[in-house]
Amino acid sequence: MQLNPYLYFAGDCAEAFKFYEQALGGKIVGMMTHAETPMVDHVSADWRDKIIHARLVIGDGQAVLMGSDAPPEYYSKPQGSSVSITVNDPDEAERIFKALSENGTVRMPIQETFWAHRFGMLTDRFGQSWMVNCEKAL
Repeated sequence: MQLNPYLYFAGDCAEAFKFYEQALGGKIVGMMTHAETPMVDHVSADWRDKIIHARLVIGDGQAVLMGSDAPPEYYSKPQGSSVSITVNDPDEAERIFKALSENGTVRMPIQETFWAHRFGMLTDRFGQSWMVNCEKAL
């Protein structure tokens, strides 16, 4: 079984996924607009360039992030969950945290905790919540 986060955006999914590709060192392996689907004639002209599905693969392919733009009548601001990233290197945790927090809001600065070499929480500039973790051996 594999669990993959699926994020919804208010029209800026393409920009967000290009940002995540750089910040997370991944590769966008698929990004389709509404205009590229058989349903193009059922979508308003201003929505045709919005993303119906995006897929970003990170590392060896076991980490996958997916998302799409949600039409305004269906979009709600994310709350009550976070995408959690766990890495083995404290420097990599610092790098990812710094990248994702650019123009975002740091909720807990990245720092050493009793369970982690580094742990921090943030909301990125697209409104998505993240936790970056580099755990200590238990």
